[in-house]
Amino acid sequence: MDFYFTRKTKKRYLEIANQLIKDGAEGIILGCTEIPLVIKPGDLSVPIFDTTLMHSKAAVDFQLS
Repeated sequence: MDFYFTRKTKKRYLEIANQLIKDGAEGIILGCTEIPLVIKPGDLSVPIFDTTLMHSKAAVDFQLS
């Protein structure tokens, strides 16, 4: 992780996400391809949704159906 992003970057992403959680968010959408490289399962107290992974799995499922 440190190769692509600094600790400062991860800290800021977590600050933003935790403020959203404090404000009532029940999940966090990782809607940019880079964010899942920084935020990992277990980093936050709510579910995270990796849209890159979700779209990739859906494309594979569609092609294999």
